[in-house]
Amino acid sequence: MTIDLLSGPSSPAGGPAHWRAVDAAMVEVSGPVAVLSMEALRYNAADLLVRAGGVPVRVASKSVRVRGVLDAVLALPGYRGILAYTLPEALWLARDHDDIVMGYPSVHRDALAALVADANAAARITLMVDDLAQLDVVDAVAAPGSRPELRIAIDVDASWRAGVLGHIGVRRSPVHDPGEAAALARGVAARAGFRLVGLMMYEAQVAGRGDAAGAGDAVIRWMQQRSAVELAERRAAVVDGVREIADLEFVNGGGTGSLERTTAERAVTEVTAGSGLLAGHLFDGYRAFTPAPAAAFGLEVVRKPLPDVVTVLGGGWIASGPPAASRQPAPVWPAGLRMLPREGAGEVQTPLRGRAARPLRPGERVWFRHAKSGELAEHVDRYHLVEDGSAVGELPTYRGEGRSFL
Repeated sequence: MTIDLLSGPSSPAGGPAHWRAVDAAMVEVSGPVAVLSMEALRYNAADLLVRAGGVPVRVASKSVRVRGVLDAVLALPGYRGILAYTLPEALWLARDHDDIVMGYPSVHRDALAALVADANAAARITLMVDDLAQLDVVDAVAAPGSRPELRIAIDVDASWRAGVLGHIGVRRSPVHDPGEAAALARGVAARAGFRLVGLMMYEAQVAGRGDAAGAGDAVIRWMQQRSAVELAERRAAVVDGVREIADLEFVNGGGTGSLERTTAERAVTEVTAGSGLLAGHLFDGYRAFTPAPAAAFGLEVVRKPLPDVVTVLGGGWIASGPPAASRQPAPVWPAGLRMLPREGAGEVQTPLRGRAARPLRPGERVWFRHAKSGELAEHVDRYHLVEDGSAVGELPTYRGEGRSFL
């Protein structure tokens, strides 16, 4: 099935009427069920473009993991290309898409062998490196003279090295300052069989950290402001230095949470976003934007241990990251249910307490939002599409197409 995001209604959704409509649309479907609200998806796709301010948006596939959604989003003017998370995935997507950048280095030898054996895929996929040793792995698979020239981008660390606080951000690339970036660029340019075409810097401490989530928000806002100022200056110097060595086709930055800041930088030619399309609940804690809850999943009530407690089947779909309560799925409908602190979300059952539990009966559903957008797709083989209160079709996830890349 194909979906159209160019026409049809859009809505920020999320209120009681939205959840009642989703619940009613799925009443005849058995078992755990995942849904995509078409109105909310259209709203989010348009909102990301507005926030990007005319800078092209590359779609992060790991935050979607549904080919039908990737295809529909990339059909919208303003979106361009995919940021993939594994090389086997990129090879699969390259059958239908011609601009795929790896978001991470790959040393998957079988996939590298497939890449160098396919001139079409080699022209469509850009490998990401932050160490010349990663190129050594490629050369060990196929020597430069025996394969097509491969497209390369370098990943430069965008974290903030604060004088007092130390390292603020994620541990990604070992390449941090302009001199280190230029040295790596020269190393890539000097290697036969590779062509340096791009550069990426992902500011996770800005894009991936909510600033309206509760205690400590003032400190987070201060950190993000200081980090963004430092990064803008350093990124410009990095890009200027690398451009003296190679003719870059793109400079990629940002994420769903930082589009406005990142697109304001002259050095950036494109931004990446993906999580904001399906809108996991971690994105509820941002001041700059409010995404619509496009993706959700419903679990059936199977028993009632107490009048104000219901137990649903399943629920332990915990998001990656630090083992914190924020990584658990959030019950959103009926409103007012909460997990038991000593049990949380269980692999097979999840008890929920609250006044809203009293009228619930076995066979009825509780609706949840996953913490992170793409990871829900690893637990279901399809999304049911809901529009205007009705089920209008289905889209298979990667899992539903028999694909599991990590």
